[in-house]
Amino acid sequence: MPRQEVIRKARQDKRAGKSASTQAGEFVKDQIDKIRKGKHGARSTKQAIAIGLSEARRAGIDLPPPRKESVKKSTRRSAKYAYEVGQGKRTPKRRPRVSQAVEKVLKKEPRSTASRSALSKQGKRAASRRTAASRSAAARKASRTKGAKARSSAAKKAARAAGADQFARRPRSENTARAARSASRAERNWRPSRLSNRRSEEKKRKPRVSLVTMPAARSWISMT
Repeated sequence: MPRQEVIRKARQDKRAGKSASTQAGEFVKDQIDKIRKGKHGARSTKQAIAIGLSEARRAGIDLPPPRKESVKKSTRRSAKYAYEVGQGKRTPKRRPRVSQAVEKVLKKEPRSTASRSALSKQGKRAASRRTAASRSAAARKASRTKGAKARSSAAKKAARAAGADQFARRPRSENTARAARSASRAERNWRPSRLSNRRSEEKKRKPRVSLVTMPAARSWISMT
């Protein structure tokens, strides 16, 4: 069962006018977090995403099952069953033994399927199967529903990632030279702090005491 926090986020996305796939993304993200924390594993990245989508359909997200020609017959049948349960068209059957067996099998599966590289490969593979017009339309809709503040933070994050990637691709000698130039520039622009300035001014104003002006010194000189 998905957590109540995940369901709340999905409903918030729905109120914001976001698509059903975006709402289901909250459940997929929850599954990825569970795999990374070690609660269970997944045989592949597709399986981890499928588990999240199934939970989303059962929770009532209006995400229809995939088309016949796009997936296997068993996958479509499972998605259709979860969708009908979430929409209240079917009463789910309680099968605790099957649930326990599935959980036991998933715990033996690897956790690397939820790594950043695995998710990146899956995202690129899925995007390559879509047309350019479809990707462009999805990007335009995302920019409309994201909001100005979220767009700004996403742009800043992308700029930071691009800068880090560009720095990593530079030769090591160039990075060292840049670091040396920035260090010398910082050394040239260095100014003492206010506290050190104040102390130096106090030292300048403070009169120096000579041995001759001290009374004890004068008496010692007269005795000699």
